[in-house]
Amino acid sequence: MKPYKGSCLCGEVSYQVEKIEAKMGHCHCTMCRKFHGSAFATFGEAKVENFRWLKGETKIETYTAANGTQRKFCRRCGASLVFVPSNDAGEVVEFTLGTLDTPIQERPDAHLFVGSKADWFDIEDELPQFDCGRNKAVG
Repeated sequence: MKPYKGSCLCGEVSYQVEKIEAKMGHCHCTMCRKFHGSAFATFGEAKVENFRWLKGETKIETYTAANGTQRKFCRRCGASLVFVPSNDAGEVVEFTLGTLDTPIQERPDAHLFVGSKADWFDIEDELPQFDCGRNKAVG
């Protein structure tokens, strides 16, 4: 199924990923919950050289939060496409797995920022859980 392809809700923006890296996480931080309107957002990573926009790159808007993180989304439909951390070194692209149009074999490997997860959601799988990023495991 490679290369993997993804797009926004309206189809104005699309991208291609040649290889998905091993780190794929469910982020429970407050900003992801608010931006996605859900209990968490799920991101995959691709090295910059393995990610490219196919169309609509000029239709992407960027929201920069007070902490310096950026969220890139389609100007027309609002679909969340890419997250850029404040300490971004420009080596990987964190893209939303929910926007993939191509099936994948890879699976998320962790729950991140569970210290701020929604109180109405219970994590019931066996994936590792981290209070903040991947730095501090819960428990």
